[in-house]
Amino acid sequence: MSETPICDFVKEYIEKKPLRFHMPGHKGRPFLGFEAYDLTEIDGADSLFEANGIIAESEKNASDRFGCPTFYSTEGSSLCVRAMLYLASTCRRGRTVLAARNVHKSFLYAAALSGLDVVWIDMAENPYLSAMPAPEEIAKTIGQMPEKPCCVYLTSPDYLGNICDVQAIAEVCRARGVLLLVDCAHGAYLRFLTPSLFPTDLGADLVCSSAHKTLPVLTGGAYLHVGNAVKEEFAPRAKEALALFGSTSPSYLILQSLDAANLYLKDHKERLSAFLPLLREAKTRIAREKKELRFVGSEPMKLTLAPKDFGYTGFELATFLKERNIRPEFYDPDFVVLMPTPENGAEALEKLTEALCALPERAPIADRPPRLPRAERVIRIREATFAPGEKLPVEQCLGRILRDPGVSCPPAVPILMCGERINGEAIEAMKYYGITSCSVVK
Repeated sequence: MSETPICDFVKEYIEKKPLRFHMPGHKGRPFLGFEAYDLTEIDGADSLFEANGIIAESEKNASDRFGCPTFYSTEGSSLCVRAMLYLASTCRRGRTVLAARNVHKSFLYAAALSGLDVVWIDMAENPYLSAMPAPEEIAKTIGQMPEKPCCVYLTSPDYLGNICDVQAIAEVCRARGVLLLVDCAHGAYLRFLTPSLFPTDLGADLVCSSAHKTLPVLTGGAYLHVGNAVKEEFAPRAKEALALFGSTSPSYLILQSLDAANLYLKDHKERLSAFLPLLREAKTRIAREKKELRFVGSEPMKLTLAPKDFGYTGFELATFLKERNIRPEFYDPDFVVLMPTPENGAEALEKLTEALCALPERAPIADRPPRLPRAERVIRIREATFAPGEKLPVEQCLGRILRDPGVSCPPAVPILMCGERINGEAIEAMKYYGITSCSVVK
């Protein structure tokens, strides 16, 4: 079996220099430079959602790397989220999901499309980007529900780099006959730590991970993983679920990138073993020299800074870094998120460390994020999403029902959920995070 069957096929095809009378319309001419590699479902290229050739072979390689049935997405983890919820609700015939509120907005759209009802785990004391529900809280909530949910849905790691106790939560779910789904979009690399922290290795049933976030894969490359305990039930239907929501024209460039990553992942444990100590040393030095410049989160390969105690908002610290040609992943009033990988290397880490160690200390900023609103659900997510709506300035939305979460990506985490009433707390939170208008139900 080839380590990179898709890439091998494309290389051989290019070498033949065929006259292309098939799609795409660029015919391999170099308008941007990579067009020769951009193919479609021609003879021998296989078809993503009906894979029985080189794509199936490549996905088998990916499954070997992750230790469980693994399937490709060229539409990011968003496609996999939709597929996971569809599989959980149809195979187990349940219509209710128990979820933490720091979901990606694609979860809301998936719930709307699948007609699922969502019970939210109460995490009002947490920052809106971060919700780490305790196993005991999940067990208690399931016990209080009139009908057990078809699944529990977690985001781990979350956007700030916190990791749930997936193993303990998986045990709670298994004891109650409830599936555990994990959005691990930011954690594809966790499989290659020693020991593995990847959710399927800790007992999760269905998991999505974005290869493009932490592995050297083109934007849009992602995986749907099926836990070994449920592979007989779900693996045969995984392609069907992905095809139901996915494009019939998946990017062949992204497929080649996912294919090439399988070879890269053979040595990734060693690569991480060499890089992560450098990252820890950088954090230790910054923490020693700038004691009030706090790090948050437990994820090994993410740097999340909370700079207000050091006198900066997240926006101001991000500006400081950008002026030094250092581009963070995300920033808001309270946090700056950086996502290093081994591809940054020691030199880039050193430049980042030097920049942060040169940051002048200022008087602490006292204000803190607003509390998340105590939400009142008025109608179901599906009803709200498909209802006629109108967009209004946030100040005019008091008492109205939210139709669309209205948050950009990154981080794409909703402050209020579709179908919930907009109260004064919600308006203050939205204004704090720069949301100036809302889509509300007419």
